[in-house]
Order: sequence, then C-alpha cells, then structure tokens
Amino acid sequence: MTDEELKRLLEANTERIEKRFDAIDKRFDAVDQRFDAVDRRFETVDGRFEALDKKVDDTATDLRRHFDVTIERLDRKFDLLAEAVALVDEKLDRKTSALEIRMEQGFAETQAMIRFSYAELDRRMKITEETLKTLEEKFANLQARIDRLETVTTTH
Repeated sequence: MTDEELKRLLEANTERIEKRFDAIDKRFDAVDQRFDAVDRRFETVDGRFEALDKKVDDTATDLRRHFDVTIERLDRKFDLLAEAVALVDEKLDRKTSALEIRMEQGFAETQAMIRFSYAELDRRMKITEETLKTLEEKFANLQARIDRLETVTTTH
C-alpha cells in the first residue's frame, strides 16, 4: 500500500468518523432542545454533553495526530527502503561492470593464446612439411641410386 493510498484511506476514515460525529452532534442538539423545552433544571445534562463533546473532539484530535505520526514514520521507512534499493542497484552495476571487464580480458587472453598456438602449430607444420619434402627427395635419390645399382649388377 502506497503512502498516497494510506493517506486516502485515513482521510476517508476520518471523514466517515466526522460525519458520524456530526450526526451524533445533531442528535445531541435535538435532545438538548427537548431537555430545554421540558425543564431548565437539567443544566447538568448539558454540562455532561459538553464534556462528552469535548472528549469526542479530543479523541478525534488524538486519532488524527496518531495517524499523522504513523504516516510520517512510514514515509521515513519508505525513504530508507528507496535508499537501500539505490545502493543495491549501484552495487549490482559495479559488479556487472567488473564482471564484464574480467570477461573481456579473459576473451582477449584466450584469443591471444589461440593466435599464439595457431602460429606455433603453423610454424611446426611448415617445418614438418619441409622435413617431409627433404625426406621424399632423399628417398627419391636413394631409389634412383638403387635402381642404377640394380641395373648395373643385372647387366654384368
């Protein structure tokens, strides 16, 4: 329930209570008129009604003061809650930023390692290909020598 909703509820309740008090006041006025018409000896009843009216007014004032204090206290609590939410939001933003930076660094490091590994593998592959080519040439030379030797020995 928001502050505004609570205020509206309290004001509606206060208005309803005030209407009831107004209705009671009207009834008391009617009763007062009857008592005055019947006998002036009942002035003590008027005093009692006045005391009762004062008590009702004092109670309404106390209730209003209590509601106002409660609303102020709720306002402070909502303000504290809003501050806490803002702090959590800032902390989350900082953590997210730090995590993104770490991820970007990790990705960059991984890409650098892949490039280095690729370069190293490429270098080793070229050496292997060169070695294979040299071996193939030597093998071809040896094969040619063997073929000449066999030709020479078979003809003699």
